[in-house]
Amino acid sequence: MKQHHPSRGWVVAIVLLHLAVCIAHGMAHDSGHVPMSQAGNLFVFVVILAGPLVGLALLWRIQQVGSWIVAGTLAAAFVFGVVNHFVLDSPDHVRAIAQQVRPAFTATALLLALTEAAGATLALRLARETPVRP
Repeated sequence: MKQHHPSRGWVVAIVLLHLAVCIAHGMAHDSGHVPMSQAGNLFVFVVILAGPLVGLALLWRIQQVGSWIVAGTLAAAFVFGVVNHFVLDSPDHVRAIAQQVRPAFTATALLLALTEAAGATLALRLARETPVRP
């Protein structure tokens, strides 16, 4: 029987938690009527939502490849979220959100950053420690 790296379970848990937080953050976006560009929406759906799930699916068959995909997509999601929610002066910045939605929007933006940083770090560690198959 094949042994699995102990970090794999944590990567799985974080990716699933990240998906749940993404859904909650999307609901806050909708409630706050926060506009997103077409490019922004494409990035969200392809990289932030689908990317980690594709990596997770591959994690079971080709652990190193799946780990790299999870690490890369969550790192990209982290940069995207921090820049758009906390750095750039835009409608997506936490200070620009309507007061009644701001607590949920801010909390989910912070949870996204935390899950993305933790997931990217653990997946990178898993990718680097997984032996390459000949």
